[in-house]
Amino acid sequence: MIRLNHRKTKEEQFSEKITAIQNKLYRLAYCYVKNEQEALDIVSEAVYKGFIAYGKMESMTYFDSWMSRIVINTAIDHIRRNQRVTYMEDHVQEFVAPERGASVEEKMDLYDALDRLVPEDRAYIILKFFGNMRFREIAEVLSLSENTVKSKFYRIINKLKMDLIEGEVGDL
Repeated sequence: MIRLNHRKTKEEQFSEKITAIQNKLYRLAYCYVKNEQEALDIVSEAVYKGFIAYGKMESMTYFDSWMSRIVINTAIDHIRRNQRVTYMEDHVQEFVAPERGASVEEKMDLYDALDRLVPEDRAYIILKFFGNMRFREIAEVLSLSENTVKSKFYRIINKLKMDLIEGEVGDL
């Protein structure tokens, strides 16, 4: 007998929602660690944490933002635990933003400057440029007001700009 009014269990709902955003979560984690295996470990740990807390969620409206925040926090914790060891991939991943006009040296300087940011500040840049999120969406993920996100984002951009300019002057 087929059940017509089959209600999905919480586990099934969680599984469907995670499947729908798994690539997004992986890209987010990868932006932090730049290593495929570490990114998979971070996503796995974040999904576990999310699953444990999922039953306590009252509204599913902000599931994407909620899971993104868990991935960011897990990535930051992972970086802090492994600050001395950095693994780099030998090949370029497909999801890297299309590169336009900048030389290889300029790109390397930019990635170096991003790596020098504290992980909390790096979240703003990753969500904006690699996650293509609007300020409102970033505010939801980081549980901050949109104005706070904007002011911190522009402060971080200025910091990056100064870091890159000082790097050029220092190289002369």
